[in-house]
Amino acid sequence: MFDDKTLLITGGTGSFGNAVLRRFLDTNVKEIRIFSRDEKKQEDMRIALSNEKLKFFIGDVRNYDSIRDAMTGVDYVFHAAALKQVPSCEFYPMEALRTNVLGTENVMSAAAEKSVQRVVFLSTDKAVYPINAMGISKAMAEKVVVAKSRMMNGGPVLCATRYGNVMASRGSVIPLFISQIKAGLPLTVTDPHMTRFLMSLEDSVDLVIHAYENGSQGDIFVQKAPASTLEDLAIALKDLFNASNPVKIIGTRHGEKLYETLVAREEMAKAYDLGRYYRIPADNRDLNYNKYFVEGEQKISEIDDYTSHNTERLDVEGVKKLLLSLDYIREELAS
Repeated sequence: MFDDKTLLITGGTGSFGNAVLRRFLDTNVKEIRIFSRDEKKQEDMRIALSNEKLKFFIGDVRNYDSIRDAMTGVDYVFHAAALKQVPSCEFYPMEALRTNVLGTENVMSAAAEKSVQRVVFLSTDKAVYPINAMGISKAMAEKVVVAKSRMMNGGPVLCATRYGNVMASRGSVIPLFISQIKAGLPLTVTDPHMTRFLMSLEDSVDLVIHAYENGSQGDIFVQKAPASTLEDLAIALKDLFNASNPVKIIGTRHGEKLYETLVAREEMAKAYDLGRYYRIPADNRDLNYNKYFVEGEQKISEIDDYTSHNTERLDVEGVKKLLLSLDYIREELAS
């Protein structure tokens, strides 16, 4: 479905954007557009890849005109641009709102104006039962996608993907632990019993492609993923790097949870189990208040959330095996 198509990746210089490029640059896509506001990262990418299929657009999803202009002639949009760091969003929640919510609104509206075929929005497990500004903004962005999808009469198909921690992505804990190991510093663990889902960047691209190929208006797709405790993750990395660094427990950071939820029980009641994925269809009720206040759903109280506490739990050996499947880990070990 991607042959001779033009793709646009918002936030395209990030970890996900680079993973998409690795997947698509050597295929029959017509063009891949990188849309972001960081000219230095774009220049680095341009020099490193030197590929005629790759086009660069400086802009910001907060600015409707810039994202609209970049979408002229685009077939598919990967909307990955976001503020993702929990602490910074806690201290600057309005910045999270402007990028993650209003920026998503701009992307969806521009896609409709420019007759894009499909848009997939990248969300996060932190959007489920959110307790921090980043999660709240992502939850609102999901609502924007679903609300917009209800109004797309013949317009682009709008859907979302939701996933947990992407291993070795920029700003995540694995690169932090490795840098601490190599510097001989203590590994700073917030709570050793804290659990997180573990996904690779390739998994995240697979999930988005599945959404492109199978998504209907307003769908949210979730990949089932294993999880581990932070303690086991730290031990696994120390074993792989033959390191003896001590572990320093620093306590839970501002806005963090003990475990993450990928699918709420309210969503599990209507989700479709597709084997590797869950598909959560859009809630397309109208403002008929009986459907909200009179007619209930008994099944909801009988179902559990899908969380990093009750998914498949990897032990240290399982985490090591998963880590060794990552190019990033193999490259760091080789260096």
